[in-house]
Amino acid sequence: MKPAHILCGALLLCAMSVSGQEKENQFTIDAQIRTRAEYRNGTLSPRLEGQSPAFFINDRARMSLGYQRSRLQMKLSAQHVGVWGQDAQIDKNGRFILNEAWARVDLAKGLFAQLGRQPLVYDDERLLGGLDWNVAGRYHDALKLGYEQGLHKVHLILAFNQNDEKTIGGTYYAPGAQPYKTMQTAWYNGKWADNFVASLLFMNIGFETGNAEKGKTKYMQTTGTYLTYTPGAWTLNGSAYYQFGKSKDDKTVSAYMLGLKADYRFNGQWRASVGTDYLSGDPDSKKVTTFDPLYGTHHKFYGGMDYFYASAYNKGLWDKFLGIEFKPVPRWALALNYHHFSTTYDVTAANGKEGRGLGSEFDLQADYVIMKDVKLTLGYSTMLGTKYMDVVKGGNHKSWQDWGWVSLNINPRILFAKW
Repeated sequence: MKPAHILCGALLLCAMSVSGQEKENQFTIDAQIRTRAEYRNGTLSPRLEGQSPAFFINDRARMSLGYQRSRLQMKLSAQHVGVWGQDAQIDKNGRFILNEAWARVDLAKGLFAQLGRQPLVYDDERLLGGLDWNVAGRYHDALKLGYEQGLHKVHLILAFNQNDEKTIGGTYYAPGAQPYKTMQTAWYNGKWADNFVASLLFMNIGFETGNAEKGKTKYMQTTGTYLTYTPGAWTLNGSAYYQFGKSKDDKTVSAYMLGLKADYRFNGQWRASVGTDYLSGDPDSKKVTTFDPLYGTHHKFYGGMDYFYASAYNKGLWDKFLGIEFKPVPRWALALNYHHFSTTYDVTAANGKEGRGLGSEFDLQADYVIMKDVKLTLGYSTMLGTKYMDVVKGGNHKSWQDWGWVSLNINPRILFAKW
């Protein structure tokens, strides 16, 4: 018998021995190997003339255990992520961490509590997302309280972070591991008609400032809505958020974000989309007017080359985009997206001229399902920047900027048992 079979059998016997008297126990084992090779020639930031491109292969190895019975769910997921060649052939560093470790208890009909390290994925992942594109993903240590009944859902998320166990010294949280010290989020989602869903969100985030002797917590609030309307072959999305309160450096915050997107499905093969996102920001303002998209999946929205928000960028942005998807056969899917980026304020170029246009990005992606649980994905992007991009992001807009990648995702469910 293979070692993997012995391990699976032992885990299943342990689960049955713990709760053998319960009905409808469910146990799962999922595994993932995701390998991605990337060619970077101006990704995240534009390159200067003469700079050489980079090439690497990263890898995610993940194993997840799930258990479920009446009124109880648990998940444990561990992963090792890194770049090929990063670890020695004889390796003792033990970089295998728990990326998820949570339990959910149903307290009453529709009411639950979920506690531990978990992804927070809400609406279109604009402000809270799983960031699955990143090799490590994104996870929070939090308590989630929820009520879900019929067509309506209400969640309350509470988080309080510390660097270590303390006996004295207050609650100063040295920034680093998590981007915030405290977080409280209230979210409502309701289906008000067969083709209309509305979400409301309020988030209060506490940022640590100062030092261990004179640390203070500054609070910034974000509130807004996400709407989805699906008449016939159309899918219409709209979002609007406003930020206020105080920044980390104790400045008054007043920023906003607006987004609109329309998708139309012509048939089972063709789909087109058009939309725009406007995120406020003016570096010359006395207030903090730059909208912060916080902990969302930025790679999903602002171009595949990640020039904005997924990398260093703290200014306003206006993104106009077009997209088309084609699925010629069930196993193949092709997508082409176009973005035109502008700032939300005037930028002065080296020649003294003012403007706002940053450039255009083209993103091409192809997906091929090799077999069940195995998918191959290829992508290529290029950014045609302007002289104003040089001011905002650096680099040289006259240099060719592009990015290519290929990813193989193997993600099978190894075991499903129910008794």
